[in-house]
Amino acid sequence: MKENDKKTHRTLPWKKKGAALTSLRASERMDVYDLEDVTARVDASKPLRFEDIGLSLPDEPPTQVVSIRLPTHLLNRIRALGSQSDVPYQALIKLYLTEAVNRAGRVKKKKTA
Repeated sequence: MKENDKKTHRTLPWKKKGAALTSLRASERMDVYDLEDVTARVDASKPLRFEDIGLSLPDEPPTQVVSIRLPTHLLNRIRALGSQSDVPYQALIKLYLTEAVNRAGRVKKKKTA
């Protein structure tokens, strides 16, 4: 080991005498996974389910794919606006649609009141 290496070398937390991986802090465990091949720790014969680790999928996906045809000049204007404000044009379309639907809902409520 060179002199420069000694200064930057640190004892890895899981290599400390008596340190069990489960007793390490989360940040230290992440160091383990970042620096070491952990594929040997995964038991492929016992695949985990989301429920096993306390997770679940939503009942319905949070978004859906929609395909619409827009006039070229409109799409180009939206892309230009997105570029000017550093916002992806798809996100800008979602924002505009959300604002329009909210505005339409408010107008409908005023008419019925």
